[in-house]
Amino acid sequence: MKYWTLPIALMIVGVILLGSGVDNSKYTNIIGVQPAIAQRISPSEVWQLVYQQIPDFPKENQYINKETGKVAENNTLAGRLIRYHIYVKERTPNYRLDWKLTLADYLNANETMYDVTYPGFDVLRENPIEGDRKAISKLTRSQRNALVQVLTNIFSTNSPNTP
Repeated sequence: MKYWTLPIALMIVGVILLGSGVDNSKYTNIIGVQPAIAQRISPSEVWQLVYQQIPDFPKENQYINKETGKVAENNTLAGRLIRYHIYVKERTPNYRLDWKLTLADYLNANETMYDVTYPGFDVLRENPIEGDRKAISKLTRSQRNALVQVLTNIFSTNSPNTP
């Protein structure tokens, strides 16, 4: 019967720890798991912060909404870029390298972008993918780097200079 005492003791300790609220303590981050950044900052609001910090970033918001027949002024390049990055490519929003990979997609230098999965395809009369790619290609390297830094800063909660 002695061989059952250790597993039972460990199980009791585990139940006590879980029931005592240790999940809210500093020890829950032992393995480095943190809540998703996208839950803290809504991607649907971030595009406005991008334009506040980079006022000359192209809006590309001249496209017509399929349902209303009106210009979708809030459907911007920054918003589509963020949605493509987070939801289509499922890349993390708080690392510079991931944003650079996304920009490389727009420049045809990384992964293929598909019309049918591009943000705006389902709600705009004209798919904005080509116009968005053209707008990104017109940016200088320093403008792209500034965009990457702004996006990284917005989504990073601990440090504004996350690599």
